[in-house]
Amino acid sequence: MKSIKGWFWRLFVRRAALRQGFIDPVAVLSRLRRFAHPSEVDEPLELIRAGLIFHARGLLNTRAIQHNLDWVWPYWVERQFDPEDVAFIPRAFSLTHVNLAHRNWTATGLPGMPVYPIVDPGGLVTPFYDGWSIDAWIITEDRLHVFPSKQKTSDQSLALAEDRLEIETRHQSGNASLSSVVYVSDDDGQPVCNIQYTGRYTGPAWLAVTLRPANPEGVSLIEKVEQEKDRCTWHINGRRVLQFCEPADRSFSSNYLDGDVLFRLPDGIEKEYSECSTGMATAASLYRMEPGLDRTVNVRVFLAEDETLDRTAKRSVYTSWKEVLSGSARLNVPDRRCMELYDQAVYTLILLSPDDVYPGPYTYKRFWFRDAAFLLNALLCAGFTSQPYRALSRYPGRQKVTGFFHSQDGEWDSNGEALWIMNRYVTITGSKVPDRWLTPIKKGAHWILRKRSDSKPHSAHAGLMPPGFSAEHLGPNDYYYWDNFWSVAGLLSAAELLRRGGDHEEADRLDSESAAYLQRISDTLAECRERLGRPAMPASPYRRLDAGAIGSLSAGYPLQLWPGDDPRLCDTAEFLMKHCFVKGGFFQDMIHSGINAYLTLHIAQILLRSGDPRFMDLVNAVADLASPTGQWPEAIHPRTLGGCMGDGHHAWASAEWVMMLRNMFVREEGRELVIGSGIIRDWQSPGSVLSFGPGLTTFGSIEVEIELRRTDFHVSWEARWHNPPTGIVVAFPGQETVKVEPVSKGEASVRRIRKV
Repeated sequence: MKSIKGWFWRLFVRRAALRQGFIDPVAVLSRLRRFAHPSEVDEPLELIRAGLIFHARGLLNTRAIQHNLDWVWPYWVERQFDPEDVAFIPRAFSLTHVNLAHRNWTATGLPGMPVYPIVDPGGLVTPFYDGWSIDAWIITEDRLHVFPSKQKTSDQSLALAEDRLEIETRHQSGNASLSSVVYVSDDDGQPVCNIQYTGRYTGPAWLAVTLRPANPEGVSLIEKVEQEKDRCTWHINGRRVLQFCEPADRSFSSNYLDGDVLFRLPDGIEKEYSECSTGMATAASLYRMEPGLDRTVNVRVFLAEDETLDRTAKRSVYTSWKEVLSGSARLNVPDRRCMELYDQAVYTLILLSPDDVYPGPYTYKRFWFRDAAFLLNALLCAGFTSQPYRALSRYPGRQKVTGFFHSQDGEWDSNGEALWIMNRYVTITGSKVPDRWLTPIKKGAHWILRKRSDSKPHSAHAGLMPPGFSAEHLGPNDYYYWDNFWSVAGLLSAAELLRRGGDHEEADRLDSESAAYLQRISDTLAECRERLGRPAMPASPYRRLDAGAIGSLSAGYPLQLWPGDDPRLCDTAEFLMKHCFVKGGFFQDMIHSGINAYLTLHIAQILLRSGDPRFMDLVNAVADLASPTGQWPEAIHPRTLGGCMGDGHHAWASAEWVMMLRNMFVREEGRELVIGSGIIRDWQSPGSVLSFGPGLTTFGSIEVEIELRRTDFHVSWEARWHNPPTGIVVAFPGQETVKVEPVSKGEASVRRIRKV
């Protein structure tokens, strides 16, 4: 019956399309499927939904922007629509106009609270998720106006100040200066976005705080704006409030037919109320500036009305930044930029782990098991345990009856990632496996065993996971090694967890299954080696070597299924560095079409494990690609160096930066702990003191300090073992290696290493 209905609907759609002169959609879809291996899920519904929303916004942008380029638009529009700018993209037959050149923004907020005002490179503030924005301009009487989004550059920073995570943006244009400071505060249990604008000009001028129907993705509709009689409060769309610290000297609003409110400033007829059926209302509050003097205006937006905010979270007691960061791993190295990026990466991980963990504050403010594994691992290694525990406590509720840990359809890596990070939590914290985890762990492992392909025993994919969409940047549905390496790691993790929980028989069975599974993968890779003429691993048994091979490196990092010097890992990294690098970073051709900071660092981790000093070239390249606020978009445009895909504030990238610096100081290698393998020569100047910690490892907590002297290294550490390593290896690049036997569960030790 189901097939008959399907046949009927295909016939109906085909005839309807052909009758109107369209191409046959059924034939097109059929042809598209032939580019991928047949799969039960062609593409996750969640990604299709997200793509439709993204391009629906793009359709609005097409209507709103190109016909109104005399308006003041966000930074990305001003760049991307300027034919003289390197970010310019011809519009031609493009049905949607979307941000593909400057997907950069930075979030601020409070620990434990899932609301994230974002600030773009020009200082445009978007207080609410996917909402309208607030901007500030200087309007001068000699018409030398200052519009931050039209400035090519700005000075921007992210830092903790007075226990507030502040984003500061500074502009200088001739005799005018304009700055903003944005942070979120706790106002009697309610989160509030605070913006402080300060302007200065040598002549008569106005500081204009303006309401904009746009954000870093494009148009965001404002249908009604009204100012109260006190001239201190704007009501937007009848439900949200913009509050000023003092009454405006002049107030204006406008609708789409009358044009941007800019056209009324500063001497037009004041208007305190506007409705706009198009959704393009704008408004401005003007404050008089005295020549040569600073003028400061404070703005407050109450964030409790954010529709994405959990109502129970509004009533929670926020933990201060100072309290959250207390006791976490601190980094001290001679490179100030590395330390700043480390601190800013930690802020990102804390900010985006209120209960769930989010890969980003805007485009990616949703949950994936894949991203969560990397984010939670970095949090654990940096010394944070409560955030990972809260997130992992939700995992059993995300498991289907079949045992599938589901965040996206058709992504067969999720079970392995869920089981791996659950095991990392237990082994790193030295805690007991929660009883309520045991059944989901066993079900999750059995799902992996059932999901493996049992088709043609002599096919290249026999015994592998079925074709899936997997990590979306690897290509069309295929039998990806990424899925299979994670699945093996999931079985190994489940075995260790169940053994800790007392089920030794099931643990032994899973160990046996995982060994056979890994051997099957190795057999297919041996066939690939014969076909390709080298040990490098393609993305799947059916692929040539291309950028998708990046996924196969998961066997070495973070999973450590093989030793660091395994030729399959080393040769894959070598291929990628030779054929897939742009501006010193890994360039992902598929989907992302940009430089990926976090994937570049995956290759750097492979090099670090193998003792290849080129890892630091990749670390430096990633540091150079960071935004002024210490963030990386998911993918970076090779010309503009702005974001070209995904969230503009990407937490996975931050997680990899934390893990890179941590592993350079201290990392696990099997049952051994390796100290100092990433302490490069540039940091080895006499008199320098380097340190990291207290960080967490699978053996316990450790804090490492390295004092660099004229003739030797003075290496000391303080550790609290819950599962002591079999050995400690102190291994500075280019220096003698020293092996140390750990002596007890609580250890403080000092070693001197003579310089070579």
